[in-house]
Amino acid sequence: MTLSQSTIDPIAADQRPHVTVLTDRCAGCQECVIRCPTGALTMDVGNWVAAADDARCVGCRQCVRTCPFAAIEVEGPLLVADRVEPTYHKVTQLIGNLDETRRGIPTWTSVLAEAERCLACPDPTCVRGCPVHNDIPAFVSAVRAGDLDGAHRVLRRTSFLPDICSRVCDQAVQCEGSCTWSLAGGTPVAIGSIERFITDNAPIPPIEPVNDRGAGLSVAVVGSGPAGIGAAFELVRSGARVTVFEKDDRPGGLLRWGIPSFTLPRQVAERPWEQLRAAGVRLECGIAVTPDRVEELRASFDAVVLAHGAGTPLRLPVQGGDLDGVVDATRFLGEARSALAESRSCDLLPSPADREPDAPATVLVLGAGNTAMDVARLARRLGARAICVDWMDRRFAPVRPDELDEAIEEGVDIRFSRTLTRLEGRDGRVDRAVLAETRQASATTLPRVLDATSEERVDLVVMAMGYRIDPAFAAVAPDKPLARRVPELVDRRFQASGILQGGAPAFARHRPVGELAIVREIGRMSAALGTAERVFVAGDALVGPSTVVEAMAQGRRAAEAVLDRQPHAGADPRSGKVASILVAFDSRGGHTEALARLVAGSLEGSGARASVRRLCDIGLADIAAADLVVLGTWVEGFVVANVGPARATRAAIAGLPELGATKLATFCSYGFAPRGTLTELRRLLEARGGTVVAEHAFGPRDRRDEAVAAFAGEVLAAARV
Repeated sequence: MTLSQSTIDPIAADQRPHVTVLTDRCAGCQECVIRCPTGALTMDVGNWVAAADDARCVGCRQCVRTCPFAAIEVEGPLLVADRVEPTYHKVTQLIGNLDETRRGIPTWTSVLAEAERCLACPDPTCVRGCPVHNDIPAFVSAVRAGDLDGAHRVLRRTSFLPDICSRVCDQAVQCEGSCTWSLAGGTPVAIGSIERFITDNAPIPPIEPVNDRGAGLSVAVVGSGPAGIGAAFELVRSGARVTVFEKDDRPGGLLRWGIPSFTLPRQVAERPWEQLRAAGVRLECGIAVTPDRVEELRASFDAVVLAHGAGTPLRLPVQGGDLDGVVDATRFLGEARSALAESRSCDLLPSPADREPDAPATVLVLGAGNTAMDVARLARRLGARAICVDWMDRRFAPVRPDELDEAIEEGVDIRFSRTLTRLEGRDGRVDRAVLAETRQASATTLPRVLDATSEERVDLVVMAMGYRIDPAFAAVAPDKPLARRVPELVDRRFQASGILQGGAPAFARHRPVGELAIVREIGRMSAALGTAERVFVAGDALVGPSTVVEAMAQGRRAAEAVLDRQPHAGADPRSGKVASILVAFDSRGGHTEALARLVAGSLEGSGARASVRRLCDIGLADIAAADLVVLGTWVEGFVVANVGPARATRAAIAGLPELGATKLATFCSYGFAPRGTLTELRRLLEARGGTVVAEHAFGPRDRRDEAVAAFAGEVLAAARV
């Protein structure tokens, strides 16, 4: 539909998009030509500027977003067919009914129509927006060709949970929000629905070996949720021996207890562990790994991946919060799931004899996110009245619109701009809630509590406001979520794709999809850094509560780091694999660069694998791939005052994300005196979480082979420990 020239040609010229190339700004860089998905832009080789053909333009504005000189303007409509939406199954008899409510796109005709809307962009922003970087144009193309097995193979390269992610992903702020149609102000391709059609209509292949990189490695994975699943999948198909420890009696984590069957059917949620066990993953259920036991695992296994989630529920500190009948979402979801599976009443709800005659039990849910919607919809299936309150304005609430619509359709009373101020009880059990109105001006400001209050009779209060990281693991894992901030120096691949210039599309609930993609990528790459020797952390235990697909992506990345580094418990540091060392430098006059190359040459002469890069050119992926990073700078300042690392070096370090267990060595070149330069470098790097293991100041008389070799020896010894 979108690409068919026969569809575009009959459109009158005044109803087509019009492209204007501002030739005085165009530098002939060809960025627009390379990224135009319809061939509407070419080069005028006589003047070496871009030339546009309106007859081929569909108005996607990809050229506008990717032009580095703002030399292109596009006016007019988007030439794209209407989106094919998935079907919704309206439940007529709600009580006890766990039938799946979202049914996906039902027919080949419909899915092909939707697949035809895809532009197959040469630099697809949807892939940047996907946390696992699924090759979306490739699997959509396979669907167009009627090849579901081929589409599955494409998905399998990056995702082990396509059947699950297609159901539970918030695509609006990920792949679909990053679709070029969305960035242009239109309606994106229904990527999640196409992915689900693939997995619903073709069998998911079993796990097959892809290489033997993990041969000889034994890895313990703590937690069997999405992050643990991702890690186990990547490791077992590479030949590693994998043992997964799960505190519950059954595997799956959030997929099993946290997402109701009407959203994620049990057979779909259980499929990954059926395949993992068949592939040889050893599963130990009913074993809670405490922080103290992590050291035992590290002694027994070559590496440990902590994927235990952020399982400590948040509780609102209000008067009456300790009354009976006030529970967290985890407990309610587990109890409600068991009650519905066994066709019995829920033990958390009072019996009919203990509440008002002929009145259903009233469940007050604190929060209006996706978990709160699950709680409220389960309460309705138990025959209860459900009220959700959230102090945020509805415009800014972090909930999927379809989840919200379905909850309202099922009779959930959702009240935004309300907060709980007090709970009252009778005979020790909660009986009444006092609510206050709130007001919120913007998504970036906290709501303000107003004086207006109201009361509500309640039988059960469920706190569903989210979870936090367990601080007990602070010795081996972060005690707070990884900072989610966009660095000053953004990955050039994201920058060049135009995703950051797409702003905050309406389809993505006005959230900045480019910035969200960047911080997700930082979380994924940070999983490769590790947090202690041979210990890696992934999923909610690293970044705090996130999504299924993010957790899986981080679990796979942590596993890839294990395979890259080949750690071995009790290995002789003088033996084993070749150390990979990155030497990064900031140099103005060339002295520091020359030293960096001498250090790298000495390392390679001692058997290491060394690469040399400018500090401004390295990113988190480069740091994650190295066993140790050497950072060199020059001394800047007056002879007796303000002496320290170069300002550009300080700015580059400040722009780095958390460095986890990264080992670093530092050196500086100086002409008169280094003073506190190395001390300041150490302070800056340790503030980012890194560990400095060696340092040296090279003066005019110290830039000789012996000094360089001695420093390189220290670096190499630290890299191999």
